Amino acid sequence: EASIANARVAADLDIGLDELIWSFAPAARPRPRAITEVPATTPESIALAKELKRRGFRFVGPTTAYALMQATGMVDDHLADCWV
Repeated sequence: EASIANARVAADLDIGLDELIWSFAPAARPRPRAITEVPATTPESIALAKELKRRGFRFVGPTTAYALMQATGMVDDHLADCWV
């Protein structure tokens, strides 16, 4: 149900979903050296989640928003010694 509702909200946005999401892109930062340095949330993911909820998206929170940032390449949490 949330997926369908979120798709409807995305279709009705006054700007593109990509533009909305990327407007919360954090500044570049050094890649983490240890997995313990990878955050579950950031101030940007908290703000993005709040904005998505304000616009009517459901089942989204700061951790989900941060995972989206990772998946879309907004943040690079590959460890510094990773070959990727």
